[in-house]
Order: sequence, then C-alpha cells, then structure tokens
Amino acid sequence: MTTVLEQRYRTVLRLLPSYYRAEREEEMVEAYLHGIDEQDRDELRPAWGEVASIAALALRTRMGAAGAPARYAHLGAVVRLFALLSVLWQAASALTGQALFLAWLHGAPEQEREVALGGFTGHGASAGPYEVVSRLLPLAWTVVYLALLRDRRRTAFAFAVLAALPHLASVTRHLDGGQDTVAVSFSLTAAAFSWLTVLALCCGFHRDAPPARLPPASPGPVLMATCVLMGAATVVWPGDADPGWAGSAAFIAAAAGWLVARYRSPKHTEDPALPVALAALGLAVLVERTLGLAFLARTDAPGLLVTAATVQAGVLAVLAAALTATGTRGLTARRGTG
Repeated sequence: MTTVLEQRYRTVLRLLPSYYRAEREEEMVEAYLHGIDEQDRDELRPAWGEVASIAALALRTRMGAAGAPARYAHLGAVVRLFALLSVLWQAASALTGQALFLAWLHGAPEQEREVALGGFTGHGASAGPYEVVSRLLPLAWTVVYLALLRDRRRTAFAFAVLAALPHLASVTRHLDGGQDTVAVSFSLTAAAFSWLTVLALCCGFHRDAPPARLPPASPGPVLMATCVLMGAATVVWPGDADPGWAGSAAFIAAAAGWLVARYRSPKHTEDPALPVALAALGLAVLVERTLGLAFLARTDAPGLLVTAATVQAGVLAVLAAALTATGTRGLTARRGTG
C-alpha cells in the first residue's frame, strides 16, 4: 500500500528527468523510506535538505551529466559555452572600460578631470570607497574567466557573484534616484545580463560537467583580441560612444568571423553548441543595444550616432538569427544521428 510520504517523495522526484527516474526512482524511494516506521509515513514530509538535494540532482542530470541522453548533453554544452562567452565578453568590457577611463583621465583638461574625480570625493565619506569598489569589482570577471579555464569552479562562481554586485547596486541607485524609465531599464538589463551569467555558471558547471573549453582559439589571445576590438571601436568612433557600442561591435566581429569560417571550412566549425551559445549572447547584447538606442533617441543625440546605432542593432539581429538557424540545424542533425 502506498503511503502519503511515499507519494510525496515521488512527487518531488518528478523534478528529475524521465530517463533518470526510470533507472533510479524505485531505488531512491526505498532509500528515503528506509528506517521510517510504517505508522509514521502518513504524517511526515520530505525534509527541505532532501528536496534541495533532489533539485540539485535534477539540474545536473538536465545539464549533461554522465549517461544523459543527447538532448541534455547538448543543452549542457550550450549553457556552459554561453556562460564562458558571456564571462569573456564582460571581462573584456570591464578591462577596456577601465583602461580607456584611465587614459582619458590622464590627458583630460583639469576642469573635466575634477568633475570626473568628484564622484570619488564630492558626495560624502562613503562615496570614495563606493566608487573605487564599483570600478574594481567588474574586473573580477577576468578572474572568473581565468579560473573557469583552469577548472577552478568554486573560485569562478565566487568572483562572478562579486563582479555582478555593482550592477545590482546601480539598479538600486537608479530606482532611488527617480531616474527616467529608459535609464532604469538599461540598468536593469545590465544587471540581468550579469546575473544570468552567474546563473549559467552555476547551472552549467556542476560537479559532473566537463571542464570549460573555448573552441575557436587560445583563451589568452581571444581575451586580448576582444579587448582590442572593443577599444578600437570606441576610439575610432568620432565623439562619445554610448556604452553599448563597443560590446556590440566586438560581438558583430566575432559572430561574422565565425560564420565566414564555417562557410569556408565547415568541418572545423561543426560544434552546434557554439553558434547557439553565440546567438544567446547576441540576443542579450541586442537588448542592451536597443535600450541604448532608445536612450540616444531620447537625449537628442546627433543623427549620425542614432543611425549608426540603428544599423548596428539591425546587424546584431541578423547575425543572431543566422547563428540560431545554423546551431539549430546542427543540433537537430546531431540528435538524428545520435
């Protein structure tokens, strides 16, 4: 006779994918019920620790754990690549932004330099430490990138949380400061992007997942090349580039380069998880680019800047669609032959 406690355990175990339940459900239920008196089984509930353990197991088994079907293995590969590419993008963005800020500060006129440094000194005793921390913490994305590629997963996750904190603080400041809707939306999107990266790291790089791997080239040169692309996109643009310009330009170069390489040499770019992960990153960048475009239009920016940003958003959308189509076809073909 099935007891209430057994039914409750089976309900919680439905979090697990069907392939795993088919192999292990009876064994797990028996283990959970072992040692519990029959008369008590209609009064008890699964412990919260047990529910959390099952939820974590459900996550691992859906993200490409050993013995998982092809669709779960592919999902895990996409999530891990998205996390790695997003960390790379954010590390390059933080490094480039701080380098350009310091270069500008060194050569800026005295009055403009005082205005820039006023954020550190002109708003109370806590302003200086807060500004320093908010500028330094995003550099932790570089630590995350290096730790991930050395398979130091706990270190990578801890520093990712630290790196994402400034965006959360920025959202709080914008909401408290009564900023307009576009500014608040831009801040929320940046924070969501950062924490989505943290979530992807947590989900994709579980203890049963394979080590992080960057398919196209060596990790160091890729980070340097991304920084150079972002820096060059900012420097060559006449006037002040908005925050989304450099990151969008770097993504366009990377995505277009991959599509050209695939066209010229399909055998060397046949991993279908990479274009899907790139497409997911492109969609996140496109959302930021679109909000940046709305901000430019609202602030009466020069027509050339608005036009360039509009063209950039269109190119991002086309590339994301092309990558999605390419990756989806590749995953379907892999699943059909798997």
